[in-house]
Amino acid sequence: MDPPRTKSWSIHTRPDITSKYQILTRVGSGAYADVYKAVRRADSLTVALKEIHDQQSAFREIEALQTLQHSPNVVVLYEYFWSEDEDAVLVLEYLPTDLASVIRGAKRDGLSAGEVKRWIVQVLCGVDACHRNSIVHRDLKPANLLISADGVLKLADFGQARILLETGFVAGNDHPRMLEQYSPNPAAFQPPELIPEAEVVCEGHKNQEQGALGKEVYGGQLDDLRAKDSLDIDRESSIHDGDASCLATCTTSDVEDLLKASYSYEVEEGGNDGYGPLTSCVGTRWFRAPELLYGSTKYGPEIDLWSLGCILAELFSLKPIFPGTSDIDQLSRIFNVLGNISEEVWPGCSKLPDYQIISFGKVEHPIGLEACLPNRSPDEILLVKKLLTFDPSSRATAMELLHDKYLNEEPLPVPISELRVPTTNSAQDEDSSSEWGNYKDMDSDSDSEDFGSVDVTNTNAGFSIRFS
Repeated sequence: MDPPRTKSWSIHTRPDITSKYQILTRVGSGAYADVYKAVRRADSLTVALKEIHDQQSAFREIEALQTLQHSPNVVVLYEYFWSEDEDAVLVLEYLPTDLASVIRGAKRDGLSAGEVKRWIVQVLCGVDACHRNSIVHRDLKPANLLISADGVLKLADFGQARILLETGFVAGNDHPRMLEQYSPNPAAFQPPELIPEAEVVCEGHKNQEQGALGKEVYGGQLDDLRAKDSLDIDRESSIHDGDASCLATCTTSDVEDLLKASYSYEVEEGGNDGYGPLTSCVGTRWFRAPELLYGSTKYGPEIDLWSLGCILAELFSLKPIFPGTSDIDQLSRIFNVLGNISEEVWPGCSKLPDYQIISFGKVEHPIGLEACLPNRSPDEILLVKKLLTFDPSSRATAMELLHDKYLNEEPLPVPISELRVPTTNSAQDEDSSSEWGNYKDMDSDSDSEDFGSVDVTNTNAGFSIRFS
C-alpha cells in the first residue's frame, strides 16, 4: 500500500489548533503520522499533537482511546480535531520516553528484579484493560509502551486497534462520537501497589464478586467472539480492513515475481463477503503472532498475548527474541526455538490460509526458550512460556499473569516512584519509521537470497514453497 498523499497545508497554519496550542517541535515522523510536542495555552500543560494522515488509523485510535479513557495504563486523549478536508490531529498526554529506552538503558545500567516486575505489572494492566473492553491493540511492542517522567507506563499508538464488540459507537456515523473535555487528576490514575498472595488486580477490577477473568470465563468470551467470526464489529463499521493476508495463495504465474521480490503479498481477490474481515498484516513483525504470519483473518486478543510474550522475553534478555528480517525468516526463527507447528501442538493450524503454501524442514532439536533467556529463573521462563505457545487458546490472559506467583513473591515489584526512568525517547537515537520510535529494519521484507534452497511445487490451488 502506498503511503497517503501529503497534504498541501501544515499543522502550523491551522488556527483552530494554534489558537489553543503552542507547537514547540516535531518529536517523531512516519509515513502515516507526525507527532509534535506542544503546550496548551490555557494552562501550560505539555501535550503531544499527533497528526494522522490516514483516516482509517485516526478513526480507530480515537474510538479505542475514548473507550479506554479512564484506564490508568493507557495514554490519555484530551481532545481531537477532525474535519472533512483535513487530517485528524489528536491531543494526547505527553510521555517523554518508552520501554524500548528502558531496555536499551538496562544494557548499560542493569534492571533489578523488582524493577522488571513493576514494568511487567504495568504492561499487563494496560493489556488487560484493552481486552476487558474487547479491544485488540494489534501492535504491541516496547516502542509503543510510553512512560511518563514519574514512571507510569501507558499503552499508546492504537492506529491498528480493533474493537471486536459494540461499545456504544453508533454504526454509520462518519466520525467517532465527540469526546468530552476532561483533565484527569494524575494522582487518581496511579496503578495500585502489588499485594502478595493472589491480590494482584488493576484499578477498576477490585470487586471480587466480578473477580479476575479466569481461563474458563475468558476463554468462553473468546469462543463467543470466534462463533461470530470476530467480524461483527466490522459489519457495523464504516471502516474495513479489506481481505488481506501477509502470506497468501498465489497462482503459478506469480512465482517469478515472488522469488524476485518479497515474501509478503496480497491474497487473491474473491471470497470477500463484503464486510471486510480482519487483516493478517498487522503488528510489527518481531512481535507478530504465528497465526498472523500464516495469514489468519479470524483472531482475537490472543495475538496481543503473543506480542506480550515477546516483550517480556526482551525485558528479561535485553534483546529481541525473534528478530526476523522477513515473514519467512520470522517463522523460521520461531520454529528454531519452539519447534515446528503441527496439529498435535496446535489443533486447527492446518486450516490456516497459508499452511499448505509455506512449509519448513523439520527442526529436530529446537533450542527452547531456556537458551534464549540465559541466567533467568524457572519462574521467569515459565511466564514467557505461558504466552509464547502456538495454540492461541492456550495463551495465558493478562489477568492470569497478574496473579502469577512470580509477581507475588520476593522480591516484590518496586514502587513506581523507585523506577529509573530514561530521560530520552528511543526515537531520538534510532533510525525510526514510527512516530513513537521503532526498531530499525524490522518491518522490511528480505529477498529470497536471504535463504538457502527454496522448492516451489505446483498444486491444485497454485503452488507451495518449502524452505530448508
